[in-house]
Amino acid sequence: MTKKYEFGLNTFGDIGFHDDGTAMDGDETLRQVVKEAVLADKLGLDRIALGEHHRSEFAISSPEVVLGAMAAVTNHIKLGTAVTVLSSDDPVRLFERFSTLHGLSHGREEIMLGRGSFTESFPLYGYSLENYDELFIEKIAMWQKLLEGKPMNWKGEFTQKLTDTTVYPKLPSGETIPTSLAVGGSPESIIRAVHYNIPVVIAIIGGEPVRFRPYVDLYHKAAAQLSMPEHPLGMHAHGIILDDADEAVEVGWKYIRAEMDRIGIDRGWAPMTRDRFEFEIDKGSYYVGTPEQVAQKIAHNMKALDMSRFDLVYGTGGQLIHQREATIRNFGEKVVPRVKELLGDDDNA
Repeated sequence: MTKKYEFGLNTFGDIGFHDDGTAMDGDETLRQVVKEAVLADKLGLDRIALGEHHRSEFAISSPEVVLGAMAAVTNHIKLGTAVTVLSSDDPVRLFERFSTLHGLSHGREEIMLGRGSFTESFPLYGYSLENYDELFIEKIAMWQKLLEGKPMNWKGEFTQKLTDTTVYPKLPSGETIPTSLAVGGSPESIIRAVHYNIPVVIAIIGGEPVRFRPYVDLYHKAAAQLSMPEHPLGMHAHGIILDDADEAVEVGWKYIRAEMDRIGIDRGWAPMTRDRFEFEIDKGSYYVGTPEQVAQKIAHNMKALDMSRFDLVYGTGGQLIHQREATIRNFGEKVVPRVKELLGDDDNA
């Protein structure tokens, strides 16, 4: 049976730049992201997913509001997060927001849960990083219980007590909120996803993608040992797709490198060298180049990692409007059809 492949876009809402080089403000960036969702919808891409951040370089701190705006102007594309920082959120309020989005989008909503590689939301919302793991473990269990759609009886250490409580708006009978789990390289996260019967999306933001193969193997092994069903695996990675390869590399060097260096200040990374950047394009986790170059690399790594879903993180570091939109067009019009052809799935629209 032919494997079903899905292809989407992720954005963190990076503050963008007008084509004259002047910086957009947060409001302009939000409206631009909505326009980009309309473009992605017209191109037939499977999804667009938004990150949650609480930093000056990103415009999206409340993804569900932006997804609601997208729901009003798109028709088919799935609308999700990548990721929702569950540890510093309230699962009940989160369910209410997404069940509301379910109604507005005619069931096109998705949620990707994560522990938070950025941690600024913890002090912002009054949570301690000392409880980083415990918060996520308890709240993902509560989220799974909420998805059952029954009156809730719940008591936890970090969450509210609920007694025979119904959460509104209720989902229509037999429907749910599609949920996946973002994994950045933790074996525990893989096993947790299998335990809770949640699909996995692996964030591959640096190094050779093949190094994540042990996590794929662990997923299959854990599913077998726990007698749990296996879900299609997904990955996401940064990229820029332009018709001129040299231009794509220079745009990436200017914007992706700058963003990674900003992140690296908090995480203790050394500044990125040109050699390292070019390694990431050649053999690593950046998908930067022409449509054919990017398509070949995506197909190769999806095969190597047995992936059914690939999400391209576009607009990293902001970028000019025409560069962001060119990447989206090239991805939808040229890369995705070519990848499907290379994977033997050219009939899967």
